[in-house]
Amino acid sequence: MKVKAAVPGSNVSYEQALSWLYGLQRFGIKLGLDNIHRLIQELGLELPGACVVHVAGTNGKGSVCAMIDSISRAAGHRTGLFTSPHLVTFRERIRVNGELITPEAVAAGLSELRESVANWQTPPTFFEIVTALALKHFKNEHCSVVVLETGLGGRLDATNAVPSHVSVITPIGLDHQQWLGNSLGEIAGEKAGIIHTRVPVISAAQMPEAGSVIARRAAECSAPLMVITEPYADSPIALAGRHQRENAAVAVAAIRVAGLKLDPSSIARGLASVEWPARFQRWEKRIIIDGAHNPAAVAVLVETWRDVFADERANIVLAVLSDKDAKAILEILLPIAASFIFPHIQSERGLPPDTLATILSDLRPGAKYSIAGSVSAAISAARNESNPILITGSLHFAGEALAFLEERPGAFEECDQ
Repeated sequence: MKVKAAVPGSNVSYEQALSWLYGLQRFGIKLGLDNIHRLIQELGLELPGACVVHVAGTNGKGSVCAMIDSISRAAGHRTGLFTSPHLVTFRERIRVNGELITPEAVAAGLSELRESVANWQTPPTFFEIVTALALKHFKNEHCSVVVLETGLGGRLDATNAVPSHVSVITPIGLDHQQWLGNSLGEIAGEKAGIIHTRVPVISAAQMPEAGSVIARRAAECSAPLMVITEPYADSPIALAGRHQRENAAVAVAAIRVAGLKLDPSSIARGLASVEWPARFQRWEKRIIIDGAHNPAAVAVLVETWRDVFADERANIVLAVLSDKDAKAILEILLPIAASFIFPHIQSERGLPPDTLATILSDLRPGAKYSIAGSVSAAISAARNESNPILITGSLHFAGEALAFLEERPGAFEECDQ
């Protein structure tokens, strides 16, 4: 981390502020809304003049948030976008009109929050503080449209303390089972917790087990429910893959239901210019970067790979975090793989490359693989082969790879997910 922007009138730097923030991770994940409600009330973080769009789901929610933000900006609205995790720098999580929050604003905001919670008996978590920082920034910047992506689940996620004008649920799959439940129905119940009384709901098409839970929750809350089953087809989209047309249809429906005035040209401009890195992102001609990190997302990745590359196989540079289903991920990737490279990554949560190699060998004895000491070594080795390269398995890993490809590895700030 090279940025050391100090807050005017204080000795607190961006680097020091983030060090305090990441120190909160020792308190772990505590699902609940008491702390964030208290932060909002004590610091006056309500957003009474903004149209708030709240997005939950397992896969695609970041892309949907980015599309809503891009379309809203094309229509002339001043937007605030809150997403997680980041890829390269923490500042990606909080944006106003597409611009990352400045290091100075991060340092100043976190300094104020640290002082405010210094005497709390139950310390806020990392995500609660980051949510409060985002709300503070959006209020200071007078955003007229605010897009909030849940961090984990929905019902007890800190973002659920903010009243919204529309609740959006993207496709639900198995992920974070240790927190959300071991079935689609249980996970859907947590995601559907963002549905509130008489607040309209936009849902992507879901598996029946998840869809029924969403429909039941909407009915209990007298919340109008619209399920989007047809992909958007009216204009080009900057993000690759058929699933992105499905995401675009959800995004457009959400903006309309929220009451924002749109014309077709704003939608077309917003979708044509939307940027969301590490979602089948093409780097040069031969490299694809995709942060797919659960079986459902990897299945969509493989489908998109075949749409773009047909039967051509990939040199897959793969890193998976230890709490993910590495066996299922490898099984899904095998049909498009020419070989695998398993690098050591900058995360204590990374599954050891030797473990990935063992899983692969059990699945397909004789499968071609190698182990690299670093992300840079893995990508360099993959470039020596003739096949196109696929970098995938984790958003954290995708961020580390992007920092290397952009020739700014010192800018990479390890993320929490």
